[in-house]
Amino acid sequence: MKTKTDVIIIGGGLAGLSAAIHLSKQGLQVTLIEKSAYPRHKVCGEYISNEIVPYLSWLGININQLHPTTISKFEFSTQNSKIVNTRLPLGGFGISRYKLEHFLYQKAIRNGCTVIIENVVNVTFSKNFFTVTTPTQTLYSETVLGAFGKRSNIDQQLSRNFIKKKTPWLAVKGHYSGDFDADIVALHNFNGGYCGISKIENGILNICYLADYHTFKQFKNIDHYQQSVLFQNKHLKSVFEKSTLLFDKPITISQISFDRKQTVENHIIMIGDTAGLIHPLCGNGMAMAIHSAKIASELVLDFHSGLISRKQLEKNYKKKWKQNFGKRLFIGRLLGKIFIHKKISNALLKLIIAFPKLLPLIIRQTHGKPIAI
Repeated sequence: MKTKTDVIIIGGGLAGLSAAIHLSKQGLQVTLIEKSAYPRHKVCGEYISNEIVPYLSWLGININQLHPTTISKFEFSTQNSKIVNTRLPLGGFGISRYKLEHFLYQKAIRNGCTVIIENVVNVTFSKNFFTVTTPTQTLYSETVLGAFGKRSNIDQQLSRNFIKKKTPWLAVKGHYSGDFDADIVALHNFNGGYCGISKIENGILNICYLADYHTFKQFKNIDHYQQSVLFQNKHLKSVFEKSTLLFDKPITISQISFDRKQTVENHIIMIGDTAGLIHPLCGNGMAMAIHSAKIASELVLDFHSGLISRKQLEKNYKKKWKQNFGKRLFIGRLLGKIFIHKKISNALLKLIIAFPKLLPLIIRQTHGKPIAI
């Protein structure tokens, strides 16, 4: 089966679905290819900055229908359990990927998008057209957006630089029932990693942490690792001991890379984590993914209307990505290096305690302003 469409989006996470809704809202024929059926859980911190609320509203997404938690405070602790709190400059909300992506998927379908639940096995570009192949069909388009996440077989096909390197990071996530203030997003440091905690819809507690795989594999299972390593931070120990896992078992993902990524590869416009993964210390990857969809979609619309060439599309996207996210990604990598060292992180925390206004300033460096529509 051969099909031609205006835009093909590979990957149906937050970035891919947001772009599909945006482009279809403006009249383009969109085909989105996603390997997994909705709804599904994903390893994610599940806190979103309010910076993207104006854009969601423009897309026709009323986030309040999902009953998210309202988050206004941030809490951080070091490996030795020293803690500091502040108000979030913009605030945000807590919502699960399970609920949000399914909600966006339903909106994309109502907008007339075609959604194919299959793996993409090949992508080629020739004579100004892409050919995208799945096990059952072949699609053609002038434009392809890559929204296939942190690590994919397509990354391997494209021989992207970061995919050639082994990385030390493993992420673990679970939903829990437990007592935790609904207006707080917490980030607790432990030896070899970081753990984010916040409430999402229905009073559920999301706990997601990034761990050094070399340390992790020394323990016989996740429970043993958590009790031996995470519980050294008394705040993490308290949260886990007062909470009950709602999943059969935590979900995990390995080989997470925070290396720089090219935002355009083989003429594919990369969005979301496919273009660059922000460090969990910045706690704002979901908002970045959605914002990147807006930037790419606006330029794709200009391209399809003949206002810009493909070369200009790619050049402008690279420029706008760097303007909006380059600093955030740099700060995230820098903070990651700082807080992995116990003495340095404790010294910085002492400085923040002495000068409380420093923490909101740091947060502002990793968050954007409300998106202008």
